[in-house]
Amino acid sequence: MIKTSGDTGTVNKRGTDQESLIGGRIPKLDAPEKAVGLTRYLDDIKLPRMLYGKILYADRPHARVVDIDTSPAAAMYGVRAVITAADIELVRFGFGSDNTALKGEKVTCIRDEIAAVAADTPEIAGEAVKRIRVTYEDLPVVATIEEALASGAPVIHEGAPNNVPFRFDYDHGDIDEGVSQSDVIVEDTFSSQRVAHCCLGTSGLIAHFGPDGRLTLHSLTQVPFLYKHDLSRIVGVPPEKIRVIQPPIGGGFGSKLDVHPFEPICVFLARATGRPVRMVFTREEEFFATPTRQPMVIQLRSGAKRDGTFTFRDVRMTLDNGGRTSWGATTPWISMRTFSSLYRVPHVRQHVDVIYTNNIYACAFRGYGNPQATFALESQIDKLAHELGMDPLDIRLKNAQEPGETTGQGMVLGTCGLADCLKTAAHNAGWDVKHSGPQKPVGKSRRVRGLGMASLFHVGGGAKIYRSDGCGTILQIDDFGGVTVQTGASEIGQGSETVIAQIVAEELGLPIENIRVVNNDSDLKPWDVGVHASRTTFIAGNSALRAARQAKGKLLVAAAEKLNREPDELDLAKGNVVDRETGEPIESIGKVLRGMHFGRKNEMIQATEFYEPPSKMPDEGHKGDISACYAFGTHVAEVEVDLDTGVVRVLGISAAHDVGRVINQLGIEGQIEGGIAQGIGYTLTEEVKVEGGRVVNPSFTDYKLVTTHEVPELKLEFIETHDPAGPHGAKGVAEAPLVPVAPAIANAVYNATGVRMTDLPLTPERVLAKLNESREAERGATDG
Repeated sequence: MIKTSGDTGTVNKRGTDQESLIGGRIPKLDAPEKAVGLTRYLDDIKLPRMLYGKILYADRPHARVVDIDTSPAAAMYGVRAVITAADIELVRFGFGSDNTALKGEKVTCIRDEIAAVAADTPEIAGEAVKRIRVTYEDLPVVATIEEALASGAPVIHEGAPNNVPFRFDYDHGDIDEGVSQSDVIVEDTFSSQRVAHCCLGTSGLIAHFGPDGRLTLHSLTQVPFLYKHDLSRIVGVPPEKIRVIQPPIGGGFGSKLDVHPFEPICVFLARATGRPVRMVFTREEEFFATPTRQPMVIQLRSGAKRDGTFTFRDVRMTLDNGGRTSWGATTPWISMRTFSSLYRVPHVRQHVDVIYTNNIYACAFRGYGNPQATFALESQIDKLAHELGMDPLDIRLKNAQEPGETTGQGMVLGTCGLADCLKTAAHNAGWDVKHSGPQKPVGKSRRVRGLGMASLFHVGGGAKIYRSDGCGTILQIDDFGGVTVQTGASEIGQGSETVIAQIVAEELGLPIENIRVVNNDSDLKPWDVGVHASRTTFIAGNSALRAARQAKGKLLVAAAEKLNREPDELDLAKGNVVDRETGEPIESIGKVLRGMHFGRKNEMIQATEFYEPPSKMPDEGHKGDISACYAFGTHVAEVEVDLDTGVVRVLGISAAHDVGRVINQLGIEGQIEGGIAQGIGYTLTEEVKVEGGRVVNPSFTDYKLVTTHEVPELKLEFIETHDPAGPHGAKGVAEAPLVPVAPAIANAVYNATGVRMTDLPLTPERVLAKLNESREAERGATDG
């Protein structure tokens, strides 16, 4: 059951005009087609003479490729092409420039792509790859960070002879001074696991070349314009000759921010055959051949004064990079911002080592390193509160920032609802009544309950990691008030097209049914950096709003001329030009538009806008105002722990989020609910298990997603801080709801049992082992 609470106390809530679309509960525009089965996903698209691609993977973690014999596959009926690294130009790509489409000399993880087949049917392609014979010379497997760093360890990539391809360092203040100011210092080591994105739609691509040599891609990418640029270099096609069409996507969550090897492979097969080639992953491939969330080991030491004032944080992180590099290696860019800027802290130091192993590698995932960092930080804040004898709510409120502050990393908090989020979430969860020390079972019950809280800090207005973080809009209005909005923003299920339509309809005084959003074809839509960093509502929304304001200005000038009025005396509402003072309709918008079109000036209304946020690229020391605004939130979790089995059951979560302003109440509820559900799985059940470099649970049978049965009652509250930079005051919130779930649950487990959990996921086996350790320690103390 989901509850969205109303006003409590003085916290600012939505109070918009009932006729306004802003803040309304607007269903997604694409929902009807999806509900009745008319939506055509990638797997539904069939082009004339289309072939089917399949990849042969190394299936061994570390080896030299001695020989590849493709002749048995090539001889099969229905096989149209077989390619290996010898058949293509090997262009290095990826953040570490350590990847190629196919591998011909050495493999460094089980998912390395060795060969590929294009055939008349998926079945023939699948059989053909099985017939390819590869001779390997196995090399020692480096399965752990410890093995990678050991003296004499095998070198995985020659460019990193110590197996450390990347290091990140950040600091502000003076750690030694912070230590000297501290009355309490705590230190812990936290670890987090690999997690699969689990998109309902698996990865895939259709590639085909036209008679003019132009390459068309039906791609699930989240970043179509960056994708064109990056893929161009790999496959040798100029970017202006690449068209990207984005079919409806079955989930992204950051998994489609990179160019993955299967995509240039599919292009090479299309070039080799001269025919369209479709490649769609099986569920098993999706588990072992696509990147995961970045696993981390975080050593955190932090301090506070006797009154609870935070003094310093000293962080050392180690990342298992796997055998290749995707965006996972760069997640410290975001995690460092949590350590530096979640609550006031004058002294921070962070050092990160990224380590090559022969495991599968990681990419971007919702939160981008923030869930891992927040798990460590918010768990340790609870520990500081315990050592000081303070209420966990009070220590957070004491250190919560206020609007207008600048963090030690240079991020300007123009608006900040952190304190309100803390108070609201605690109030809705019954914190004052339910939060107490470790419990004892009542009667015959062996179950105890507890409450835990955690907050978050995240970008809310994009992140300036490229030279441009902007988005373009092209808007045109037809003779009858129908509006076509060509937006650079991509729709990946998050509801961006609905929000953009709301913003445009609101500005032009038209019903939302009049707005058509075009967002899936790079030949038609303007440039946008892509869907990431919780940026689309803020940046694409601002772009659409500014374009709509341009169009509105033109329309009012034309109406004023026709009506012999001044433009500032008029407004647009309910499909009409109205008197601004009285709201009385004067002329229909359609009639004014037709008058413009067929009158003496023969005009039509069009508007273009490119919105570039005021954020700044960080400097070499990683400091700077990287986002146009920042999101905050607090979750309070109530759990029940079975002391005999270690099973943790989440009974409820109270969530309060600083969203700037709600644009679509229905949509934002879905974002928060989905993020919390994903966060519960991350905390309790999900883990891609890798043993000796091999994934041992590549299916939903053995990979445990939470179901509706495990999602508890949720109490959601939205704190409106009306950020002046956002469209109608809105901030981005897509990633935020996942971020604080794990520490809120872990802190609740501590509150219930007195046992501190520092390793994710909190499986029954892991919780029970900790409980047994605690019992043994208690018995030892009693015996002593």
